[in-house]
Amino acid sequence: MSSTAPSDTGRQRLWSVDEHLDDIIGAVRPLEPIELQLLDAQGCVLVEDVIVPVALPPFDNSSMDGYAVRTADVAGASEEFPAVLMVVGDVAAGSGELPTVGPGEAARIMTGAPLPPGAEAVVPVEWTDGGTGGGAATAMRAASAAPEGASGEVRVRRAAEARAHVRARGSDVRAGDLALEAGTVLGPPQIALLAAIGRGTVRVRPRPRVVVMSTGSELVQPGEELAEGRIYDSNSFALTAAARDAGAIAYRVGAVGDDAETLRATIEDQLIRADLIVTTGGVSVGAYDVVKEALASAGDAEEPGSGVDFRKLAMQPGKPQGFGSIGPDHTPLMALPGNPVSSYVSFELFVRPAIRALMGLRDVRRPSVRAVLRADKALSSPAGRRQFLRGAYDPEAATVTPVGGSGSHLIAALAHADSLIVVPEEMTSAEPGAELEVVLLG
Repeated sequence: MSSTAPSDTGRQRLWSVDEHLDDIIGAVRPLEPIELQLLDAQGCVLVEDVIVPVALPPFDNSSMDGYAVRTADVAGASEEFPAVLMVVGDVAAGSGELPTVGPGEAARIMTGAPLPPGAEAVVPVEWTDGGTGGGAATAMRAASAAPEGASGEVRVRRAAEARAHVRARGSDVRAGDLALEAGTVLGPPQIALLAAIGRGTVRVRPRPRVVVMSTGSELVQPGEELAEGRIYDSNSFALTAAARDAGAIAYRVGAVGDDAETLRATIEDQLIRADLIVTTGGVSVGAYDVVKEALASAGDAEEPGSGVDFRKLAMQPGKPQGFGSIGPDHTPLMALPGNPVSSYVSFELFVRPAIRALMGLRDVRRPSVRAVLRADKALSSPAGRRQFLRGAYDPEAATVTPVGGSGSHLIAALAHADSLIVVPEEMTSAEPGAELEVVLLG
């Protein structure tokens, strides 16, 4: 891949949200397709149309446990005057040789079993005496316990129309039909269809491997003792979970201290298993912004075309961002801010689309809607910045309510939000009742 090369101009000017995203999507290339076994392909994207090779179901079969009959033999059957038929055998699912049903005959048949020759319909066992000579049956006797059930007489107490309770050959899909089209994400129903039509493998783009790491010597692993001046590392957990939610195979490295050489070495170690690297923290203008220090000069003569560009975006939260590539394979790297809300909002706006682009999906962005702002007072927004506020969206009322304040450290509010309220660059105050864009996170 390639990205906008680092430059003094690139670092100084203010990028718009759309410019930054377009640069990312323009640089990220979909992963090369591979052939995978069905279960290994779950969550992957098809790269070719799948055509049905055989009809599904491949033969006429019963949708009920009951008796396969000729319609003329049960015409006029009733409780008072049942039709008495001779049972000529059993037809179970998977049966090979089938008995022929002649006039005055019936075959006991199970759900999914092929309709035997001569039969025109299936009467459910509940419409019969089950071959017992008694009242209405509620179920068939097990073949192992009562083999005589496959012979003798059965009394049918209701008439049946032709093809009653018969699933026709090809009624699900027919040979030559398009089963799944290229670009389909394979979930459980799609895997089921592929298996049902006999596909053992499928050609897909693999799920991207995303490596996530936090930076900062103040970070402590959850579950450990929290010393003075330390905080728990939440960003690497949040972003790893978000990457998995986006469809990636995500690896959490954890916190790396404020040492540029250590960070650079850690990233290099992770390149072997990464299609995308995501860091959080250390991208602003502080003296300990280690990501910027470690990666700003990563593109050199040994790796032409690589490097990470650190930018300022016209957005809040998430102004400082980094994007580029690193390593011999030019693995994309996205450097996000360290404040929890800034980090998560940046992921949703930029990293998630990059993951979806690696997967080969056409639509990479979260869906958005227009909604009416429901708030007690106007929401202020800095001029020239696109602001993203946490919100609770009501789809029935088409309204959105702010959740928590605008601070980029307010992670508790984020946990109760299901959307992002977008206040555009030209708007410095969003009044209650204003119609705004809302990005849906669920």
